[in-house]
Amino acid sequence: MSEDNEQYYFNFSFFKVDPKWRWMADLAKEESAKEVENILKNSGIKYRAYSNLGLRDDADFLLWFVGSSLEEIQKAIEKLYKTVFGKYIIPSRTYLSCSRPSIYVKGQGKEHGFVTGMDPKKHVIVYPFTKTREWYLLPQEKRQEIMDEHIEVSKKYPQVILNTTYSFGIHDEDFMLAFEVDNVRDFQDLIMDLRETQVSTYVKNDIPMIVCIKKDIVPLISSLG
Repeated sequence: MSEDNEQYYFNFSFFKVDPKWRWMADLAKEESAKEVENILKNSGIKYRAYSNLGLRDDADFLLWFVGSSLEEIQKAIEKLYKTVFGKYIIPSRTYLSCSRPSIYVKGQGKEHGFVTGMDPKKHVIVYPFTKTREWYLLPQEKRQEIMDEHIEVSKKYPQVILNTTYSFGIHDEDFMLAFEVDNVRDFQDLIMDLRETQVSTYVKNDIPMIVCIKKDIVPLISSLG
């Protein structure tokens, strides 16, 4: 995928697992996991799987999809629900966004690690984000000045890969951010530094921050009991 030529929809689908799943025979669960893996691999859509097991009370795992259309994302989730495993999962959070060029970072083309084919890091932190209406009423020059400070702080953490996408008009947030990082403490340090920048004055909402651990489909499903 090349973001320079195309724009994409991002879908972050979080699921809870029905406790009845844990009572299934181990062999049946193993076969079901392989069925899901096969369905998603052959769906033609880009996806990554992550575990939230034990890290949240509102989600057990995340499927992060990147598609060229909403219909492509819907089709992949439809196929998931038609598997045996799909009968035992319940959506708990869903976020929708799309990629587009930043108005504050000129020449940006390699910011979306997932889109550009970079290998995933150990963790992703999924982060819906909304700024105040006052922010959008500031002159463009002032917003650029504030964002320049924000960007300079972020440059101190090159090990944190930022996927910035936009939810204006298609979901409840302004932005959907996905920070990829091997060491979660690096992300925590970044956020603590960003809290001291001017842009934090104009944050309306930046929760939940959902920490996810990268897992392939079969070991992910096996870990669910």
